[in-house]
Amino acid sequence: MSDIMQPVMGEKGCLPGCMTGKGCLIYVVVVVIVGFLASKLPVAMPEIALPAEPVFTLPAVGFAVTNTLIATWLTMLLLIVGSILVTRNMGLVPGGLQNLVEWGLGVLLGLAESVAGERGRKFFPLVATIFIFLLVSNWMGILPGFASVGLIHEAPHGGHQAQQVSVLGLRVNILQAGEVGEHETGWTVFSFLRSAATDLNTPLALALISVLMTQVVGVQAQGLRYFSKFTPSFKDVLGLIVGPLETVGELAKIISFSFRLFGNVFAGEVLLAVLAFIVPYLVSVPFMGLELFVGLMQAFVFAMLTLVFMSMATMGHGSEGEEH
Repeated sequence: MSDIMQPVMGEKGCLPGCMTGKGCLIYVVVVVIVGFLASKLPVAMPEIALPAEPVFTLPAVGFAVTNTLIATWLTMLLLIVGSILVTRNMGLVPGGLQNLVEWGLGVLLGLAESVAGERGRKFFPLVATIFIFLLVSNWMGILPGFASVGLIHEAPHGGHQAQQVSVLGLRVNILQAGEVGEHETGWTVFSFLRSAATDLNTPLALALISVLMTQVVGVQAQGLRYFSKFTPSFKDVLGLIVGPLETVGELAKIISFSFRLFGNVFAGEVLLAVLAFIVPYLVSVPFMGLELFVGLMQAFVFAMLTLVFMSMATMGHGSEGEEH
């Protein structure tokens, strides 16, 4: 094994091209110097804003296209193109990208069937679509350019100072770190791209789809008696309370779904933006790995909760549940 690893790792166990401990030290010093110089560039702390920023407006209808909407379109485009590439040359013996996709879908299908039983295959298309869309959307949010490249706009009530510099012969507007007064005219940046889930509208739309489909599969499995759990029973005091609580619980799912996804993804994007401004290239790298994990877990939790709620909706409650 040591003979095999020697050509790859080098004499001192370093990366290729780094044949000595001195070479490894040079790599580290270069990274530190580049990071330090980048931190001295006349750029400003990124603006933190909850609502999505408009990038342009469609003149015919007056519809404002926001950066999160553009990111959503890019996510859908990537999924469509990826689906075409995977399925255009499918073979009985999968290989390459087809093999990877089939393995991932097989894992999701097995998980769905282990949770929902024979109905798992029926729920699988919706659950897998939610998971894959959120996973790609969340991971795209850490790509270079997201939440950092955009248009400079005037901020009447404060903001950053602006300066023009020459880059490869072009005059480019950049923002300086100095803040202007509260009553002075400053500048701010509206980024071209921002992760779709950082706009509350996207998690809310997915939550509404999830909860609505839960009611649909419940009616399909139990008929109209499914809605009996939302109506109060006058047989005893407990029956008067359970019905309204079930209704509140269904509405609470929408709030829980929306703010859990929105809060985690938005906080992660803000964390990476701030760290990249304070200590570029070095401190933010481990947090990018953490955000990859958080993006995966948020997509997984959203999809699995949808699967669990849909599975529970197909089961009876009360005496009907005991008979089932």
